[in-house]
Amino acid sequence: MKKVKVLIASAAIVGVLAGCGSSSNPSDTQTSQADSGATSGSISVLSREDGSGTRGAFIELLGIQQKDAGGNKVDNTIDSAEITNSTAVMMQTVAGNKSAIGYISLGSLNDTVKALKVDGVEATPANVKDGSYKVARPFNIVTKNGLSDAAQDFINYVLSDEGQKIVEENGYVSQGSTGAYKSNGAKGKVTVAGSSSVTPVMEKIAESYQETNSDVSVEVQESDSTTGITSATEGVCDIGMASRELTDEEKAAGVKPQAIALDGIAIIVNNSNSINEISNEDVQKIYTGEITDWSQLTK
Repeated sequence: MKKVKVLIASAAIVGVLAGCGSSSNPSDTQTSQADSGATSGSISVLSREDGSGTRGAFIELLGIQQKDAGGNKVDNTIDSAEITNSTAVMMQTVAGNKSAIGYISLGSLNDTVKALKVDGVEATPANVKDGSYKVARPFNIVTKNGLSDAAQDFINYVLSDEGQKIVEENGYVSQGSTGAYKSNGAKGKVTVAGSSSVTPVMEKIAESYQETNSDVSVEVQESDSTTGITSATEGVCDIGMASRELTDEEKAAGVKPQAIALDGIAIIVNNSNSINEISNEDVQKIYTGEITDWSQLTK
């Protein structure tokens, strides 16, 4: 009898501990559902900061940006979206949040997060190149008249066979090359500044260029597309980087864009999320607050 009582008491203790371990906190339920592979629970929406070229292209391509009655463009991203200030931070945040959704440069994608198919099409350089993956935008360098010989020489390298080979090797789509690189014999320093999406491939091009021409040093400064365009306009840097098209106002300020690559924007979720694809329409609804739970996605 004593043995039976001990077993009953142990079972009661286990029940109490289990009760203490449970929680009505939605995030705990959400985590449990994510662990089990269930596609339900509140969606944590992540976006980029104002000025980000990736954000600008994303909201335009997915219809999150609309024009109001006065013809002004309005970004309808929900106010509750968590803002990340770079591609790297976006990926780290999604990798650590089982209910998150975000977006990044396709060329920066790695196995720490999962890219979703959009309208049934996988996010790959090949699908960006053939036009079947629609969520894509150009990588631009931005300059104004009066470039130094060193800056022009570096641009010549970026657009050359050698530079465009690096573009392709890093998961972006080349927009064509100008042929084999030929140095103009320049010496000096070049400052390139702007988009955090363009920065990784630009750093690799700069490294390769400096191995070819050690008389020119290239400094790549990461910020965002708008800052890069402004810096080039104001002469703060020699070359701006932008991961979007320039506005009419920016072009009118005296700078011109040159596409160096085409890049997809990958819609990303945590690796534990069982969702593998999403529709363009559902992405729009998530980012405008119409869809707030994973269970609401179109089946």
